[in-house]
Amino acid sequence: MEVILLEKVGKLGTVGDVVDVKSGFGRNFLLPLGKAVSATKESIADFEARRTELEAAANDKKVAAEGRAKQLVDLGDVRIGANAGDEGKLFGSIGTRDIAIKITEAGVQVSKAEVKLPQGTLREVGEYDVDIQLHVDVMQTVKVVIEADADA
Repeated sequence: MEVILLEKVGKLGTVGDVVDVKSGFGRNFLLPLGKAVSATKESIADFEARRTELEAAANDKKVAAEGRAKQLVDLGDVRIGANAGDEGKLFGSIGTRDIAIKITEAGVQVSKAEVKLPQGTLREVGEYDVDIQLHVDVMQTVKVVIEADADA
């Protein structure tokens, strides 16, 4: 299935690229989310007419993400209190949702999909460097401090 990308998609291409993707990926992800359109003669002509508008919108998204990254740098450490045993192991775990909520409460809007935990949830007290992917090209690291909290 050939599609025209309307925004940059990681490892696939940038705005305006005509790429061949598996039909399921195109039908179930790219097309419904508005990241691409089917590559027909009409859609190619329509895209060429709107190219500058779409490139400007993509640039605006990147600039906004860079602004949020700057806010994350200014934020400093994010502290999360959790129930923990004597040895520092948590009763439960801290996941992407918990981290996103704490960062949002601190003043920077972050969704749980933007929080990247490649090693899985955090299960011990300590300091962790967590990557926040705000845009395909914008990644910011935030220090998350998990503390033993008797009230949590």
